[in-house]
Amino acid sequence: MVRAAVLPAVGAPLEITDIELPDPGPGQVRVRLAAAGVCHSDLSLSNGTMRVPVPAVLGHEGAGTVVAVGEGVTHLAPGDRVVLNWAPACGRCPACARGEVWLCANALNGAAAVYARTADGTELHPGLNVAAFAEETVVAASCALPLPPGIPLTDAALLGCAVLTGYGAVHHSARVRTGESVAVFGVGGVGLATLQSARIAGASTIVAVDVSPEKEELARAAGATHYVVASEDTAREIRGLTGKQGVDVAVECVGRAVSIRAAWDSTRRGGRTTVVGIGGKDQQVTFNALEIFHWGRTLSGCVYGDCDPAADLPVLAEHVRAGRLDLSALVTERIALDGIPAAFENMLAGKGGRALVVF
Repeated sequence: MVRAAVLPAVGAPLEITDIELPDPGPGQVRVRLAAAGVCHSDLSLSNGTMRVPVPAVLGHEGAGTVVAVGEGVTHLAPGDRVVLNWAPACGRCPACARGEVWLCANALNGAAAVYARTADGTELHPGLNVAAFAEETVVAASCALPLPPGIPLTDAALLGCAVLTGYGAVHHSARVRTGESVAVFGVGGVGLATLQSARIAGASTIVAVDVSPEKEELARAAGATHYVVASEDTAREIRGLTGKQGVDVAVECVGRAVSIRAAWDSTRRGGRTTVVGIGGKDQQVTFNALEIFHWGRTLSGCVYGDCDPAADLPVLAEHVRAGRLDLSALVTERIALDGIPAAFENMLAGKGGRALVVF
């Protein structure tokens, strides 16, 4: 039996309770969690913006140590340190065949499986495949990536979602080049990772945008050269900081219609707007045909940073070891399992960066 945060139904409060994990089956591993990040996607799963089978144990950004392996697992052994990969590519679907593993059609199939039970026998699903809001979890071996040496295990949890997403948005989706200007909308965990990644890419002007004035210090520490408190004048302010042109790249990390529209309006003619934030179906964004022609901008979605986690994790680890990427700077609160509901409330209120559950 291990302690876990269980979502009994969509919209219901999380329950911190004991669950029973089976031994790992063929092709599976059991992992003792060191830490798990509380991501906005977990909140979206709990309130029904994104749908997964319930009851479920949420949490998809985690790192820990392998304690047991199932039959047929040869690339991992007990004692190995791993980062959880919530979207393992199948290698067989059309997206994987194109090399677009972040769009794998089968990546989330594991979320429908029954992976554990509560003390009364209620079947539980593993949220986004990995069920990281628990002291231990059992996952497919493809969901556990070896952690490169030299990275603190607790901080490594952030590599599983926030950092891969922010880094990939800059380097894979928007493809920021040295000397370009970048605006980042939303200074949460992903936004902070995006700001650091823009700095690593050599961006000259980096504008952070958030509704909270209190996040300016966080943003500047991550690499922002300017800070704008979100308002109806955000796009005008950003154009004023860039010679009235707008930024070369805007990255939206919120998932709201108003911020997506502001990011688009802040982008220069011919620039790139990348949307990372996950919004609900009610968040409708409109453009007229003339402005699409006139501005010549590119608007693109970005799933999991357009990353191949197995290939990008060693690159990120090298940035961490070299001091270019500061994982601990993304964390504004370290909590226990029972602190997750309060972390959800802080996200709704726009407070802080990443909350990290430490086991």
